[in-house]
Amino acid sequence: MEEETSGQQLVRESMVEDAVELLETPIEAVEEKPSEEPYPWPVIQYDVPPYLTYHFFNQFRTPSNPNNFLKGVKWSPDGSGFLTCSDDNTFCLYNLPYDESGQLADFSSLAADTDSYAASLVMSDGESVYDYCWYPYMSSSSPETCVFASTTRDHPIHLWDATSGQLRCTYRAYDAMDEITAAFSIAFNPAGTKIFAGYNKSIRIFDIHRPGRDFTQHSTLQGNKEGQSGIISSMAFCPSHSGLLATGSYSQTTAIHREDNMELLYVLHGQEGGVTHVQFSKDGNYLYTGGRKDPYILCWDIRKTAEIVYKMYRSSETTNQRIYFDIEPRGQHLGSGGQDGSVHIYNLQTGQWVSSFRAASDTVNGFSFHPFLPMAASSSGHRRFGVIDDSHEDMLLTGDENCVSVWSFAYSASVENDVSPISGGSNGKSELDEDLHVRQEP
Repeated sequence: MEEETSGQQLVRESMVEDAVELLETPIEAVEEKPSEEPYPWPVIQYDVPPYLTYHFFNQFRTPSNPNNFLKGVKWSPDGSGFLTCSDDNTFCLYNLPYDESGQLADFSSLAADTDSYAASLVMSDGESVYDYCWYPYMSSSSPETCVFASTTRDHPIHLWDATSGQLRCTYRAYDAMDEITAAFSIAFNPAGTKIFAGYNKSIRIFDIHRPGRDFTQHSTLQGNKEGQSGIISSMAFCPSHSGLLATGSYSQTTAIHREDNMELLYVLHGQEGGVTHVQFSKDGNYLYTGGRKDPYILCWDIRKTAEIVYKMYRSSETTNQRIYFDIEPRGQHLGSGGQDGSVHIYNLQTGQWVSSFRAASDTVNGFSFHPFLPMAASSSGHRRFGVIDDSHEDMLLTGDENCVSVWSFAYSASVENDVSPISGGSNGKSELDEDLHVRQEP
């Protein structure tokens, strides 16, 4: 890493101090604010390169599995930590560290070949991980809400306890031969009461309060064989609580359904490869989709789906990997990795490239903005096909390969929450009772 200048050090120290003040705001204080006072999101300055705050790579390399690589990173909804997934079927939870004064710990003095700190929890699943997601109302102050779901090959859906690392329960789907069939994608509904799971040409819905084999099933194909075919590889709910669900398929299509009755509303065609990631804009009016072996993220106006609004280029023409992208909390910019090792930032008002920064020396497959701080996390790595001899010389990696990094951005004075790239929106909070039942406030 290049030595930082005194100016960069002052900027970094200021960002860390302000970030701690934001993170240490009591939940009660936030909930007591009147609804007409929106959260003051920090305005990130993307023209200033971010500072590498924390870095991890040693934990993902073992002599028994030299070809291991990261498959994604996701911040917890309360921003207390982030979850990684790797090819050795392992989840690692990293909580943000604090020193004795209550500020974010500074590990910049550590040796370059050392991880910033160890994972808080390590959980191993049985087979290759297809998808995973956090419970949407997860809060570290309420241990009963600290859960995430995962789906793996030949296994049921698992619900993990993010405080103990133990398996809480499973949700099992069976095929016509009464054998367990695995979901390829999963998502909690906005109310946090159900798990929607994608299968081949079907979606199964589980009540989170009823583990086991009870579910409802909906075909993505209608009686006349019209609809969405193929494996449902990704899904996302509209954050504006409009009741819409978007599902991506390896058949190169994206469909939009109603959540309440799974009525098919639209089928979007235009992706060059199988769809691997879908995400709504913060106001719910736009949908962004990306695919494997496809160099473009597509923007769709769900109010007028006849044509693509614009395309955003990223380096992903030759990989089958799922490359995640994410939208900042203000809803104005989107960040995505790629095979070039860089994270690219785009303006969602115009679809134009804004800036980029070098995040790794190999494929950046995961990028996730912190839910309210001017920070982001990235993950990198890809499968390497080479002749592995006894010395493993071909598999020696640098610290910038197969790694997870946390970045701190420079930012200007906070502004009111402006979540839509074109129009305004609202950012409400929902309360969660003790048995995980969510009550939406009117």
